[in-house]
Amino acid sequence: MLTTSTRTTTNVIVWVEGRHEQTDAIVQQLYPDGMAAAIAEGLENHFDGPISIRTASIDEPEHGLSESALANADVVLWWGHKAHHEVSDEVVARVKRHVLGGMGLIVLHSGHWSKIFMSLMGTTCTLKWRNEADRELVWTVDPSHPITQGVPSPIVLPEQEMYGEFFDIPTPDELVFISSFSGGEVFRSGCTFRRGKGRIFFFSPGDQAYPVYFHSNVRQVLANAVRWARPDSRERDVPTLARFSEGWFESQVDA
Repeated sequence: MLTTSTRTTTNVIVWVEGRHEQTDAIVQQLYPDGMAAAIAEGLENHFDGPISIRTASIDEPEHGLSESALANADVVLWWGHKAHHEVSDEVVARVKRHVLGGMGLIVLHSGHWSKIFMSLMGTTCTLKWRNEADRELVWTVDPSHPITQGVPSPIVLPEQEMYGEFFDIPTPDELVFISSFSGGEVFRSGCTFRRGKGRIFFFSPGDQAYPVYFHSNVRQVLANAVRWARPDSRERDVPTLARFSEGWFESQVDA
């Protein structure tokens, strides 16, 4: 058992690698306060209900993902790109344990190649890509899904990095969005998975070279995804192997 506190306010960690903001002039111009701040601002403006957001990055102690930080988090949003290999295996194992115990995880764009996503998927998570400012149309394929509510179909992103099939992931539990690109490719751009007791949502739009995280409809998707992925409480009970004697439930019923 990891923690037993009950959720009232939805607590979110926006984890962004934070390296491009240090060295890339385009990213600095598009996201002067950093990508994490843009994502957090979108959640604050679009989330329906009380929400508390903290940001974290790879260069903080324990990457900003200490045991206490994760125990208090309902959902973690994860964006990484150029430093996946620098993320500590110990921290990845910690995050995975919390997801299996019930914490929500939203994996963004190039986070498909993060250690945490590949570990939870059990596949290479590779894909086709091209970064030449393609127009992306994000089509809703499950209009009844909570993540699609209040979002038009398609979401039009005038410029974005192309991600294309084949995307080496397990068959999603739910396919929420597919994207088409001006080059003709298609991609499963919004997918849900359940691992242990945790809910996972992968959403592909969000390359650092484009102002995607200021787009109101992308912000609405992420706010919806946080609401969908959050657990009912912060009690974390990771599934474990346990032997039960015959008739064990009868004593509980009689009591």
